Amino acid sequence: MVLSKVKEYSYLTIGSALVAAGVYFFKFPNKFSTGGVSGLSIIFGSMSSLLTPGTFMLIINVLFILLGFLLLGRSFGIKTVYCSILYSTLIKLFEIYLPMNKPLTNEPLLELMFSVLLPGVGSAILFNNAASTGGTEIAAMIMKRYTSLDIGKALLCTDFLIAFSTVFVFDIKTCMYSVLGLLSKSVIVDSVIDSINRKKSLMIITENPEPICAYINEKLHRGATIWKGYGAFTHSEKYLILTALNATQAQRLRTYIKENDSEAFISITNTSEVFGKGFLRV
Repeated sequence: MVLSKVKEYSYLTIGSALVAAGVYFFKFPNKFSTGGVSGLSIIFGSMSSLLTPGTFMLIINVLFILLGFLLLGRSFGIKTVYCSILYSTLIKLFEIYLPMNKPLTNEPLLELMFSVLLPGVGSAILFNNAASTGGTEIAAMIMKRYTSLDIGKALLCTDFLIAFSTVFVFDIKTCMYSVLGLLSKSVIVDSVIDSINRKKSLMIITENPEPICAYINEKLHRGATIWKGYGAFTHSEKYLILTALNATQAQRLRTYIKENDSEAFISITNTSEVFGKGFLRV
């Protein structure tokens, strides 16, 4: 349990650090406001001569955490609290020890890609471990409990308003970059989550299932299910083996079958959600 927790919180730390790096080094200098707390912080920070975007982010996230404890109790998760505090603290430390007065490069499109990619990958790691950097995530949980609004649509509309408002605070180019980043963010998060969870579902049709099942059980330490049937063309007796493996295991099994049962028929499909023992918890 201890090792499992250490591993889990290591992922949460890495995810939060990636989000913080993407926001501070690429979003903040270019004023890319793609919604959420970071977008609000960029706008408020640009309108204030006293507080920096990092300070605004820390204040907003702390307020959301306090609001979450007040309205939701402890149900909104200690992992989200940990990630939210770590994320805001890292941003503030970056401001203190690595101050930036201008973008890293003079290529705004390149920086937009990194401003979306790094937080996208980081957020995907957090979502995959049932956590987030807080902020609008906590707001969504509060709205879900106390209203009948469609939370996804409400947050999307809010993010669009934040991104679009940059046209009044900065200029039309920043607004266009912000909207483009917002549209790209969800695609990257979904793609990374699918890649992290991607497994292989294999259907193997063979006349001799015992050696293949023994290899799956004893060498790959996975389970399998067998159906008995017959070929529609040959009318000979067949067995269908169904199993779910990761990519490496699927390659090993395919090589084994190729070498030991060249007549077997194999169908392999990608799947991003496999629930059950040894995979995702139900």
